[in-house]
Amino acid sequence: MAGAKQKQGPRFGSRAFADVPPRKKAAVKKPTVSPDIVSVPREVRIIGGEWKRSKLPVGLLPGLRPTPDRVRETLFNWLGADLTGWRCLDAFAGSGALGFEAASRGAAAVVLLEREVRQARSLEESKQRLKADGLQVVATDALSWMRRSAPDAFELVFIDPPYDGDLLTPALAAASRLVVQGGYIYLEAAHAYSADDLAPLSLTVHRHLHAGRVHAHLLRRIGGDYTAAHTT
Repeated sequence: MAGAKQKQGPRFGSRAFADVPPRKKAAVKKPTVSPDIVSVPREVRIIGGEWKRSKLPVGLLPGLRPTPDRVRETLFNWLGADLTGWRCLDAFAGSGALGFEAASRGAAAVVLLEREVRQARSLEESKQRLKADGLQVVATDALSWMRRSAPDAFELVFIDPPYDGDLLTPALAAASRLVVQGGYIYLEAAHAYSADDLAPLSLTVHRHLHAGRVHAHLLRRIGGDYTAAHTT
């Protein structure tokens, strides 16, 4: 209509422009990290021997759970400070704290088995840094490696797999045929193993420690055949 007043929009800089609600940012989901992984220390120290106080890095890997310092100290007090000439196997090596500790205390040969390639590479780097010539890192599945290895090959075998798997029983059976008569198996688990559990494998509990979530067993092979230890 002629003469009619046209409706005008808000002028730039007016309150109408200032009150436009800001556009919401899309929510970004942060990756969740298991509390168990967060609580794991980023490094461990060798307690005694040639490389005492040397540090070993610990990766952020599911199931990686380094043996606590207190438990390691107790274990090697049980075994004795000097492991000169011993052959040792650190299955499920993880941080390598047990295997490097044995090598630091004079073990003649130490084999570390670690399936996770990144962690195996870290173990190899620690070996080179410490010039641990008697120590061998093998990136492989520990259970398969133990099952195909020759019997009576070690004086000491460390067994410390992740708690959330079904590896303890088959790993213990495989280890029982690798250790010499009178030799030792260190077993770390979330529960205690009884004499009845171990008798079929010709093993007996030499020492036991319960600390927090950890049941640390030092087992000894007492002889007998390997019928129960063979697995497929």
